[in-house]
Amino acid sequence: MGSYISSLTKQQSTDKMSSGPLAFKHYAKAQSTFKPPLIANGNAFLGDIFSSEKLAPEAPISCGLYRLEPGVPLDYTYTYHEMKIILEGDFTISDETGQKVHAVAGDVFNFPKGSKIRFETEKGGLAFYTGQVSLYSLEGGYSEA
Repeated sequence: MGSYISSLTKQQSTDKMSSGPLAFKHYAKAQSTFKPPLIANGNAFLGDIFSSEKLAPEAPISCGLYRLEPGVPLDYTYTYHEMKIILEGDFTISDETGQKVHAVAGDVFNFPKGSKIRFETEKGGLAFYTGQVSLYSLEGGYSEA
């Protein structure tokens, strides 16, 4: 563990934004209390909880929650790499290759940059995501990292 800590400390000392130890961030009970804003179709909600954009603007990583309620499917083309884990409910997730999965809590996905994905749900679902992307803007979506 000592070598990990020393390499981490060395990286922090070369980071132009850091002038000392960096504290972790915590959002208590985010799964039950964070309410992502509406982004599309009256039933798709997405909101970033954290981002490394200020510390690493050249390669930011952002994470947050995505919720889809029954209704219109969400079609999305990824302009960045993203990982997603289903937390609650279920989704039907398909792509342009014909692959289709009924996703439930505990399922993990990797959506590569350029993939075209359709999200659908009959009961509603909640997922946690993280991607190499800057903060989400309600006006412009994500800007590429």
